[in-house]
Amino acid sequence: MDLYIRDLSANVVLLAALTAWFIAQLLKVFFVLIKEGYFDLERMVGSGGMPSSHSALVVALCCSIGIYHGISSHLFALSFFFACIVMYDAAGVRRAAGKQARFLNELIEEILTGHKFNDTKFKELLGHTPLEVLAGALLGAGVAYGYYLWY
Repeated sequence: MDLYIRDLSANVVLLAALTAWFIAQLLKVFFVLIKEGYFDLERMVGSGGMPSSHSALVVALCCSIGIYHGISSHLFALSFFFACIVMYDAAGVRRAAGKQARFLNELIEEILTGHKFNDTKFKELLGHTPLEVLAGALLGAGVAYGYYLWY
């Protein structure tokens, strides 16, 4: 068991990806505290918001693989396209789903003013703006490079 933990803790690619994700999630909590004025611990695990932790994670993964295995490696190609798909989904499909949820919540609110029925709200913060995706990608690249310099 100790061997596995030691091997995992020496995996710089894994550490860079997890670190980028963690920093992005912490930044979300910090930004909500500044903007909204309250501490929202749910932002540590929730989706959406600035910066995109999905983008930070996959770009850190991709950059780390590029640094340690070379950009001509098959692993880099795989991680590059994986990162592109994740960021496209974050800024496209999940953002559209969030807009639909916002519309449904507004519709329910209008109906509730005159009628009484289930007032369950849909989760609106699902996707990311292109700026949030870019911020996450830059964070991921920075963390990957930081690990490269550190190790």
